[in-house]
Amino acid sequence: MKMRLVVAVVVIAAIIFGASLLVFLSENDFSTKSSMTYYTYSIVKTYPHDTKAFTEGLTYSDGFLFESSGLNSTYGAVSSLRRVDLTTGDVVQEYTLPSQYFGEGIAIVNDTIIQLTWQSHIGFIYNKKTFVLIGNFSYPTEGWGLTFDGKQLIMSDGSDKLYFLNPTTFQRTGQVKVHDGSTNIANINSLQYINGDVYANIWQTNQIAIINPQTGQVKAWIDLTGLPAEVTVYSNPNAVLNGIAYDQQNNRLFVTGKDWPSLYQIKLVPTSSPALSGS
Repeated sequence: MKMRLVVAVVVIAAIIFGASLLVFLSENDFSTKSSMTYYTYSIVKTYPHDTKAFTEGLTYSDGFLFESSGLNSTYGAVSSLRRVDLTTGDVVQEYTLPSQYFGEGIAIVNDTIIQLTWQSHIGFIYNKKTFVLIGNFSYPTEGWGLTFDGKQLIMSDGSDKLYFLNPTTFQRTGQVKVHDGSTNIANINSLQYINGDVYANIWQTNQIAIINPQTGQVKAWIDLTGLPAEVTVYSNPNAVLNGIAYDQQNNRLFVTGKDWPSLYQIKLVPTSSPALSGS
């Protein structure tokens, strides 16, 4: 009798526990709940930007913006490397590339500036202070975005991959595939390394992906839809969002686009909405 009673109690307890577990799991759906973070933005300050700057690379150092402007003779234009006064938008120093080269992403490594080109498979090395060309290197893919994490260069080629390069030899040392869960994220364009993460423009969208460079996992999305410059350049399909710069000392994040009349200092604003066209 006692054994039967014990068995009955165990069975009832198991039923209660199972029911409780089902309720807990239904209320906490770990299989579908996402840890993804989403941001929109607020504009902190607006600065002038050269509407003839087809922005392909952007970074901030020593109080100035450094910008790579694209296009080449095929488009009836030339590319350039620029030092830009943030406040006025004036180009205070410029190096013009030979007309066959289409300038792309840039990164600053110590006292040098590294600049990619789009389809020429060649990168250029400049003296940061004088803009004197001091060397070049080659790579097998297209060149799109470039940034430096303090130890290695991180490069994109318009695919769903980030490549890692030795900053001295420029040899590839590794790569990761960028993904949001099980979805691969292609068209990775301009890059900026910020506090351990890679911020990446997704070409022809209004989205910036925040990527874990060790795993390639997208940690967060920034939706920049509605920046005022979009209204001005809407008739130009090539005038897309591109260009991310960060002032580490003052914690200022800047964004702009190709041929945009403005560059924006923005503040990220968390949002619960995942309605992002780039994700």
